[in-house]
Amino acid sequence: MLFIFFTLNSFAAKPVKPAVKHDTVAVLKTDTAKIDARTFNVAKLNNYRKQPDFQYDYVETSPSWWTRLWHRFWHWFFHLFDFLNGKDSYSGFLSTFLIILKYLAVTLGITAIVYIILKLAGIDAFNIFRRKPASTGLLYDEHIENIHEIDFDAEIEKAITQHNYRIAVRLLYLKCLKQLNDSELIVWQPEKTNSNYINELNNKRQYNTFKTLTRQFEYIWYGEFPINHSIFNNINLMFQQFKNEI
Repeated sequence: MLFIFFTLNSFAAKPVKPAVKHDTVAVLKTDTAKIDARTFNVAKLNNYRKQPDFQYDYVETSPSWWTRLWHRFWHWFFHLFDFLNGKDSYSGFLSTFLIILKYLAVTLGITAIVYIILKLAGIDAFNIFRRKPASTGLLYDEHIENIHEIDFDAEIEKAITQHNYRIAVRLLYLKCLKQLNDSELIVWQPEKTNSNYINELNNKRQYNTFKTLTRQFEYIWYGEFPINHSIFNNINLMFQQFKNEI
């Protein structure tokens, strides 16, 4: 017991050191970095101001006369009767009817404009989708024609006399195919296309010339490009010159 008491007294006799408190001190540092002030280039800004792309002035434009006309028309149309103010018991039905009538009138107006444009262009608007092929007056059909059975000189002369230059150009092209076939430069067959005959030509000059003639023929025959006597004479001369190259 004496030993334990002595030990406890020993611990109690030792002084207790107070805890050390460390205070944090903030240090203010001065920014010594060099500041490089930047400014806009006045000359470039003035140059940009002079360019149209950088001029954003708002220009108020008035509606066109066409827009004003339609606006006045529909304004008068919808206020012709007092159906849209809710006073009439049938206002809902009549409002829908007037809207349908509005779009119907717009559709009819657009149709009339398209018809006038086609009429001025010389196109028959009523027969544009049901047009029948014009009668050629020739003794052969283009789907079953045989270049070995056609008297080209007589038929070409007949087509020129009738001022049917499209048929005359087609006959010139078929005659050219016969000449190429007779010279063994191509092998003519009814089921072949014009591109087949072009690719059968090995001579580069003949290839380019015949390709040009084929394009002219297709524009006139399939594209129905208008052709007169003067244009036909130029095309006829091209075919005659190509004949001398075969």
